[in-house]
Amino acid sequence: MAEDARTPTTVTASQRWLARLAYIAAFAAVLVLVLGGRSSLAVLTVGVVWLGLALAGIWWFLSSRGTLRWLSAALAVASPTAVIVFYISRGLLWEVVLFVLLAVTAAAAARAALIQAKPPAGMPEKETPPPTRPFLIMNPRSGGGKVGRFGLAEKAEALGAEVALLEGPGQVDVAELARQAVAGGADLLGVAGGDGTQALVAGIAAEHDLPFLVVSAGTRNHFAMDLGLDREHPDNDLDALKDGVEMWLDLGVIGGRTFVNNASFGAYAEVVQSPAYRDDKRGTTLQMLPDLLSGEQGPELVVRIDGEVIIERPKALLVSNNPYELSDLAGLGRRARLDTGVLGVVAVTVDSAAQAAGLLRGPKASGLRTLVALEVVVESDAPEISVGIDGEAVFMPTPVRCTIHPHALRVRVSRTRPGVPAPKLPIDRAFLRQQSLSLAHLARSRDGAERH
Repeated sequence: MAEDARTPTTVTASQRWLARLAYIAAFAAVLVLVLGGRSSLAVLTVGVVWLGLALAGIWWFLSSRGTLRWLSAALAVASPTAVIVFYISRGLLWEVVLFVLLAVTAAAAARAALIQAKPPAGMPEKETPPPTRPFLIMNPRSGGGKVGRFGLAEKAEALGAEVALLEGPGQVDVAELARQAVAGGADLLGVAGGDGTQALVAGIAAEHDLPFLVVSAGTRNHFAMDLGLDREHPDNDLDALKDGVEMWLDLGVIGGRTFVNNASFGAYAEVVQSPAYRDDKRGTTLQMLPDLLSGEQGPELVVRIDGEVIIERPKALLVSNNPYELSDLAGLGRRARLDTGVLGVVAVTVDSAAQAAGLLRGPKASGLRTLVALEVVVESDAPEISVGIDGEAVFMPTPVRCTIHPHALRVRVSRTRPGVPAPKLPIDRAFLRQQSLSLAHLARSRDGAERH
């Protein structure tokens, strides 16, 4: 008989006890609610209602002006405060804290047991010889001066790299600089700078089938984060020049231009295009959002996904090079893999405070659409629209077409980099129950067979 594919070939005591801990903690959390009776139902009801009001208040704050905006801000701030006061006045705070701790423990133990039994596959690595003529482009102003603060140019040169600093005068054509390096015999291209510059040079490296080195010297370094690089010490990324491995990753393409993270459309893209945004980000955002969210300003968008799914008039649209994690909204911002060969699509279609409150449902909310695609086409009633490409604001003629080039980019990374945290796995209750009840028997059976 074929072995069940879901049964792990190796059984450990930690898997067994983590699965049992998950069930014990979950049972204890339910027991807290049962013993609390009506008071526990009040705890849940009040918490959900007030959290929904807080989200609605945030929506009204962003989509309104004047007195209503500031009343909405007060509601968003007061809602969680009112919940805590209510719990304290009814003597229920300990119950809430205990329930939350047990629920978090149950979820954490369940995911730990599943990850140990079925660890998620990481991005494959390949052993390759180090480059002999690496060429690195560094922006001394990026990330508040990380290039100078960490001595990146000096370390790179000591490791045999040629370094070009983007010091001006005037605007430097980064793409032309990279192409000249390739023509001169460079066998690796690298960038110490922001994600926009990373994407530009990565496209040229992919075009010439050269490895690409990412040095996390930008402000946010989202690409470096998803590669598992050391963002706190970007000088460690340079170790890949002597002791590194290669990964083959996907590249997003929008209108013939490459992107490593994402392309954004709608409200955010319109805001960052404003001339006033650079000088007053917060004020410009609050001034423009009401008209953008109401549809009174900005172009109307129609999104076609793989020629089949149509999303009309999204408030915001994010097309990413591989999908972002959406197990919870707080997890948005990290991609578990960059080599799955598909685009991630997140469309916000919230039109009311009720839909904003519905975001509590996460990816299942009616005001949120999440999909994967091979092609995304954004149409509009305007001849050109604002697009944010890896954080850089540009105008593009419509329709705007986004595609993905699977395994187009060779990225060289340090062998000793911190790595990527394991993604949150969906909780497979049947498999978890099998772990907690059956693994002890399986372990004893295997141990007995080994002794005989």
